[in-house]
Amino acid sequence: MKKNTVGFICFGEVNTPIKKLQEKHDEAFKQLSAIVDGVVDGGLVIDDPAYETADAAYEKIAGLDLSCLVVCVAGWIPTHAVIRVTDHFRHVPMLLWGLCGWKENGRIITTAEQAGTTALRPAFEALDYNFKYIYNIIGKPWPMERIASYIAACNARHNLRSARVGTMGYRDMLLYGTQYEGNSMRGQIGVEVESYEMLEMVRALDTLDAAAVAEGVEFVKNNWKFEKPCDDAIIEKGVKYALAIVGKIRQRGWEAITLIDVDGMKKLEGFPPAMVFMLLEHYTDILTVPENDVLGAVTQLIMHYISGQVVPYLEYYEFFENSMLIGVPDFVPKAATRGDVTVLPAAFGLLNASLLNVSKVKTGYVTCARLVYLKGKYKMHVYTAEAKEPPAWNEYGWDDPAPQLPSLEVFPDSCTVEEFAQNVSCQHVIVAYGNYVEALRDFCKMLNIEMIY
Repeated sequence: MKKNTVGFICFGEVNTPIKKLQEKHDEAFKQLSAIVDGVVDGGLVIDDPAYETADAAYEKIAGLDLSCLVVCVAGWIPTHAVIRVTDHFRHVPMLLWGLCGWKENGRIITTAEQAGTTALRPAFEALDYNFKYIYNIIGKPWPMERIASYIAACNARHNLRSARVGTMGYRDMLLYGTQYEGNSMRGQIGVEVESYEMLEMVRALDTLDAAAVAEGVEFVKNNWKFEKPCDDAIIEKGVKYALAIVGKIRQRGWEAITLIDVDGMKKLEGFPPAMVFMLLEHYTDILTVPENDVLGAVTQLIMHYISGQVVPYLEYYEFFENSMLIGVPDFVPKAATRGDVTVLPAAFGLLNASLLNVSKVKTGYVTCARLVYLKGKYKMHVYTAEAKEPPAWNEYGWDDPAPQLPSLEVFPDSCTVEEFAQNVSCQHVIVAYGNYVEALRDFCKMLNIEMIY
């Protein structure tokens, strides 16, 4: 993931005392730098006739690969002086941020910040800038959470332009909703999707370092909790598959990966990839989702960039009157695990040698999201919910005693279950802990994605 750089420029009118404008600039830059990494100060711009301060501000940030430009208005400023700088960065999302006045001896003192922002907002819209307008209010806390949320969305957009996703195989089980359209994926979303064949993984098995394999086996035995004994040969096989894929991940710089599961690892290798996914997270911190779910992997990248979390995928199993049962038939990343990473050798269907993750999943308030491509357009289905401990359940087909799979019962609060059901976009959903709706809404607006919420 690339390092993000945020530009900051403060504006005020030439007739406003420069000392007060500088004070307001300094405080705004301090507040912003406290919540956002990588902020570069372009300084204070006034509407001097020769545009000396405007051009100096531009020179300070001209060569930077900005994810966002913060246009901070400390007082009234004629629009032309702002456009002199911002039009160089029309390709960059902008935050139009109006500061505010203060109270002194029982009366409001103002530098007419919102006179400046209200003149700029329609001009930015007319010039087709990609921007958001946020303002301070006298006597109220500064809107730093909203600002941080918007910049997180800008950073996600920026990071996607250089992101690469790996997919071993294509269209597992001939699924429809996990497919992707390559040109729009690269052009509109920004992600390069790279395919590679399972044969490449298999051929790499003979090239692995024996010491690395032994080290991986010891890691599994020492760090995972086994509910019953497991043959070392099964562990070694999983470690080998993971290491073979790790080499490709590091070579190509993938940030997310999806593997062919039912029609690949299970059918051709007789080895469910749950353990492989768990080890890929351990070795590389990569985001993982099964079944060639490229759109799921891209949703994971978006949610990861916005939340900073290793976000799990989960799958819908049952709907109830006020909640849904969501879980996974294979694995959950350690970052979303509550307590020990717990595994169980178990049989399912035709597979008699399976190492299953049966860890508990973290509960809490969650944002659930899914990117889809329908009728030539990208859409993102988003809802928030309270995720609670699931009821006792199991998937039919497991040997008795049947394991309880990693799962949650989610109680949506942004929609009813019926409303959710009429908009649900895939069997897989990506889950982040916390409320990221505003950031997702900003992100979708930037990339012309319809958000369904």
